[in-house]
Amino acid sequence: MITAAADGSALGNPGPAGWAWYVDDTTWAAGGWPHATNNQAELKAVLELFRATKHLDDDLLVLCDSQYVINCITKWMPGWKRKGWRKADGKPVMNVDLLQELDDELAGRRYRFEWVRGHVGHELNEAADTRARAVAEAYRRKGAVPGGPGWPGTEVAPEVAAHRLVEAELELAAATEAGASGPAADASEPEAEVDEPALFALEDEPDAWHTLTLELSTEEHDRLVQRARGEGLSPEDFLRGLI
Repeated sequence: MITAAADGSALGNPGPAGWAWYVDDTTWAAGGWPHATNNQAELKAVLELFRATKHLDDDLLVLCDSQYVINCITKWMPGWKRKGWRKADGKPVMNVDLLQELDDELAGRRYRFEWVRGHVGHELNEAADTRARAVAEAYRRKGAVPGGPGWPGTEVAPEVAAHRLVEAELELAAATEAGASGPAADASEPEAEVDEPALFALEDEPDAWHTLTLELSTEEHDRLVQRARGEGLSPEDFLRGLI
């Protein structure tokens, strides 16, 4: 049996979004979009996991922290299909394109879903979440997207391959720029020590006030509010205490 975690992340929900599936450090993949919802990213993570393993004849155990995804696949999809991909109230099903693609990939597969609570230190779930969030952050910064190695011995998904190409081009550009900036330093000379930049560049005045803007996803904001309430503090005062 293959055991894998699948997770998604959307900064702002909707916003820059990433998906990832993870088996181990040599077997994982990630991707995303400049703008999508968390549910779309969660569905895409599962879809790409099934696509990556379709050449195998193993049972698949999918660890997922999204009850929406699990319910879509294990409870609601058969009824939606009978109704022409419409809900009981007649309204169109959300994310129908991803669900239809999932329906195709699930045909003939042996699989089981297991819900895991997110952000509590579950090793595989945390690994998938970290990679999905890294992609979302990359889209927000308009930087290289970490696509991952994919499944060993198979071709990666086209969008993952595109991400790898962008990464390679950026690395080449950085190397070229570094080479053009001047002759390489003499290897025999010790490198000068460089002070690591501080997390916050604040003034030295002891009584100065500073404004710090923190961007949180809806899920992160809810966790912050819950922890602050547990301490009997406002979210702002709780954050000040952490800083």
